[in-house]
Amino acid sequence: MLKTPLGRFRAVALLEGLSFILLLFVAMPLKYLAGLPLAVRVVGLAHGLLFVLFLFALMEVAIAYRWSLVRVVGAFVSSLVPFGTFVLDARLRREEAQAAVQAAP
Repeated sequence: MLKTPLGRFRAVALLEGLSFILLLFVAMPLKYLAGLPLAVRVVGLAHGLLFVLFLFALMEVAIAYRWSLVRVVGAFVSSLVPFGTFVLDARLRREEAQAAVQAAP
């Protein structure tokens, strides 16, 4: 999975999406309901780093596969919506499967 730009992008997108979910649904409640602000600091730092990595991976895959601006913006927006990167990954996996079927003799 990590050998191609698309595979790396999918892996980073899944990790970024998971960190976003953890930040929203675990760390934030711990901060505001249990008085543990350290949870947001730790998970927020990890999420921030993964988000930057996501942007670099998005640039790499957009250049390597000549994605349109609309597709790049759509992928970016998926990182801003909870569970968005999981939907994006399902779409990319489906497209990969279709491309493999079309390429087969």
